[in-house]
Amino acid sequence: MAVIDRVPDVVFKTRVRDESVSGSNPYRWQDSTTQDIFGGKRVVVFSLPGAFTPTCSTSHLPRYEELYDQFKALGVDQIICISVNDAFVMFQWGKQQGANNVFLLPDGNGEFTRKMGMLVDKSNLGFGMRSWRYSMVVDDGKIEKIFIEPGFLDNCPTDPFEVSDADTMLAYLKEAKTPVPA
Repeated sequence: MAVIDRVPDVVFKTRVRDESVSGSNPYRWQDSTTQDIFGGKRVVVFSLPGAFTPTCSTSHLPRYEELYDQFKALGVDQIICISVNDAFVMFQWGKQQGANNVFLLPDGNGEFTRKMGMLVDKSNLGFGMRSWRYSMVVDDGKIEKIFIEPGFLDNCPTDPFEVSDADTMLAYLKEAKTPVPA
């Protein structure tokens, strides 16, 4: 696992709603670069092993969604959830979860995750290559703070969920915003 100080340059393959597209699926493919997503913004990112998985669906995503207004009040422009899933899976998961505030960003090929040093083998679960669970604050592409779950390991028998949660991130942002007494 290699930790870096800037988010890697990649192109994300996303789907966006486009009313000019006819039919029952009014979406088109759109390439979004790292610069498009992170440039000039302060973003909270959290990454998880997969859409529709238990911890990701019952705790990780819902809590970030629930605390969205508090993050915004602390100067966060956007909250992004990244997973090594394709755009169709991420869309359906977001719909099922009622995710209206958190932007679900597909890393279908795992390129971003690999360049972050967070790609792990979860073949023991039948998942293949996935993201290790982590969260970070990114300010104009620079990683300000990163929380990485302990025990980073291919085919890890457990799925740690101790520090990448929304409450840990919110506590960090509140502390970072509090002026240090002179």
